[in-house]
Amino acid sequence: MPTIAAVRRSPRVSGETTVVADQIVSSPQKRRLRSNPTTDDSLVTSSLTPSPCKWKSPRRCVNDSPKTPPNANRGDKAVIMSKSPVKRRLSESFLAKPMWNPRDMEQLNAVKQALHVSRAPSNLVCREVEQNRVLEFCKQAVEQEKAGSLYMCGCPGTGKSLSMEKVNQVLVNWAQESGFQAPDTLSLNCSSLSKTSDIFSKILDKIQPRRKLNSRTSPLQYLQKMFSEKQQTAVTKMLLIVADELDYLITKDKAVLHELFMLTTLPFSRFILIGIANAIDLADKFLPKLQSLNCKPAVITFRAYSKDQVISILQQRLNAFPYTVFQPQALELCARKVASASGDMRKALWICRSAIEMLEAEIRDSINSLDLPSLHGGVSDQPRDGAYDKSLIHESNVVRVDHVAIALSKAYRSPVVDTIQALPQHQQIILCSAVKLFRGKKKDATIGELNISYLDVCKSTLIPPVGIMELSSMCRVLGDQGILKVGKAREEKLCRVTLKVDEADVTFALQGIRFFRNCLQQS
Repeated sequence: MPTIAAVRRSPRVSGETTVVADQIVSSPQKRRLRSNPTTDDSLVTSSLTPSPCKWKSPRRCVNDSPKTPPNANRGDKAVIMSKSPVKRRLSESFLAKPMWNPRDMEQLNAVKQALHVSRAPSNLVCREVEQNRVLEFCKQAVEQEKAGSLYMCGCPGTGKSLSMEKVNQVLVNWAQESGFQAPDTLSLNCSSLSKTSDIFSKILDKIQPRRKLNSRTSPLQYLQKMFSEKQQTAVTKMLLIVADELDYLITKDKAVLHELFMLTTLPFSRFILIGIANAIDLADKFLPKLQSLNCKPAVITFRAYSKDQVISILQQRLNAFPYTVFQPQALELCARKVASASGDMRKALWICRSAIEMLEAEIRDSINSLDLPSLHGGVSDQPRDGAYDKSLIHESNVVRVDHVAIALSKAYRSPVVDTIQALPQHQQIILCSAVKLFRGKKKDATIGELNISYLDVCKSTLIPPVGIMELSSMCRVLGDQGILKVGKAREEKLCRVTLKVDEADVTFALQGIRFFRNCLQQS
């Protein structure tokens, strides 16, 4: 029989059939809607009409494309992989460990000690490059028995002194294993010297402890003579001099600092001098002179810690405990603020300890509120304790973001803000009036002009104003506190007034009061 041509009809919504080569093929919509197939449905061949790919809702997974299989990129793994390595490790450590118990004094004291500034970690992270450079310098000096000088500079709390301590330990072990004679070490904090020239006496006492000098010869002259010519009792060991807080040796003529570095250039010198200071520009100030004297030191700069480095260092101290102390978001907030402000790791440790103390105070207050005998006269203590354990343990076991935020506000709060907040109301109104008056290019005004602005503010708040003489007296009081600067004139109202504090400090101090906030927001 001849083949019947295919009759095609456009399928309706109700689900019409299409005849193709003597076969009945259901439309995809009809096949999906049919729940109880009949006998005729056995002729349906789904292979001839492949089902279209199902588009997924964008709510299913942010990282999926519409045609991604349903089981792909699902679960916590996709969320964790989207984070940076430091954040991922922080989240994983938070999920892997149980919560700590801050009510346990042993755990509380252990965490506080681990976060103390004086507690040096066994391994200093994030400073491997700088430590290796200092170590290679010291190794080369010991191997060649050649004197030299090195200058380590950087902002406070960037690991300079701690890195030097670790390098000294590694240097001694390396010298013993390699068959070299380990150098003697003299560690000095120059801020503790009564006179800058006393550093030469310390060096001489380390080399010859019982040596007595006559009044004509100074310790510096004796050291210069000792290492300028070869003597029978020559010093065989190298001496590693670590001079911390080196900027305290800077005098008007910088003579002590120059003479100290020149000791390393003497013909038979055995000194390895390493100076440490916070001032980064100190090298630029004295290096040209030292270069002319042929005793220019090598310079290693310790950069401020970044946010990820602060998190890594805090994690290193907290990973020793089998429990979680901080929320990941709390550590990240602390690290972000410290890195943006100064990169001082000591400040970050102080903030973490302060946040723990706030959690401790919060728990103490909650316990005291639950133990009020007047409110629970006929109730036994046991049900109260049980209810306390169930409701509060999981909520207050970790240091949260709000604890760290309060600690940050205490650490970076300006003393000017505290002074402004403690002022009487009318003096605060005067400051608010001065800020509004000095906005723009105007830097100063007379007391008469300030009085007009002050009257406008009082009028808008329905506060009775004071007279111009009393306002002038209040300006003098603010001048004594360093907030305003008041000049002199023949008439009181002609005295010039200048704002000596930052406008942002005044705004921050008064933003908690709605009246001042609205007043300062007005142009």
